[in-house]
Amino acid sequence: MDNQTFPAGFYIVGFTNDANKKKTLFIVFLFIYLIGIVGNLIIITVIYLDSHLQTPMYLFLCNLSSVDICYTTVTLPKLMDMLATEHNSITFTQCFTQMYFFNFLATTEVFLLTAMAYDRYAAICFPLQYYLIMNRKKCTCILISVWVSGCMNSLFFSGFASTLTFCYSNKIQHFFCDVKPLVKISCSNGIFYIVMYVETVFLGIFPLFLSLTSYVKIISSILQIKSVEGRKRAFSTCTSHLTVLFIFYGTFLWMYIRPTSDDLDKQDVVISVLYTAVTPMLNPLIYSLRNKEMKSAMVRLVKVIKFRISVR
Repeated sequence: MDNQTFPAGFYIVGFTNDANKKKTLFIVFLFIYLIGIVGNLIIITVIYLDSHLQTPMYLFLCNLSSVDICYTTVTLPKLMDMLATEHNSITFTQCFTQMYFFNFLATTEVFLLTAMAYDRYAAICFPLQYYLIMNRKKCTCILISVWVSGCMNSLFFSGFASTLTFCYSNKIQHFFCDVKPLVKISCSNGIFYIVMYVETVFLGIFPLFLSLTSYVKIISSILQIKSVEGRKRAFSTCTSHLTVLFIFYGTFLWMYIRPTSDDLDKQDVVISVLYTAVTPMLNPLIYSLRNKEMKSAMVRLVKVIKFRISVR
């Protein structure tokens, strides 16, 4: 087939053509989306209203919840629209806009998780100097750098992807405009595979290495604490983040580090659901159920709400 650009844009294949399965999937993804949005909004609200949580750790967590809200909103509403209306077509502009925001938020989350690992390292390894190391000015600079870096990287990556020509098909074997299935139907993908794997190394493996290095030092410091209760308290402050880190990186790297293959397309779709929908839904549950300070703050907030209702 000669090189061509398909005038109608792309057709997103999605999950299934079975109407009954589409209804079930719509309900499942609507549930996941709503739980994720509500859970992350609760996290943001509790942190904002509770003065006990005005610390660097919870400032980073508030940003993580904001990223997760946007993350799911970039992909799931379009997916639910396809399941409900069977309107699977998407224009080039819509596709690359979705890709831009997805890459922007994914990169931001990677950098944010790395910053959170550094924050836990500073808190546990240098407890007396923690508030000097992670002062408000430094936290603000880190967060600005995280968001700007995510934006600039996505601008470069999505702009480069928009120069691809498509000659094999206009069908995207996925449920949103992700770079890997797009490159697969491109006829000018040679150099882009190199760019994609370089990005995976520098924006996936390298930040993960930094995070794991922080946790090696954290665990080493915890083991030196003589009190059993002290060790438990120190480790409890970072178990939530460590859990989120492994879930996110496990699915993200499994998706992008493997070579493309027709036999693995369905697996890629399932793995993508895990890190684009399930992980953002689980993050608030992990942080609220495994974090005593968050649970206490939620209890205080509920008591305040009940008191105000009773006064009225």
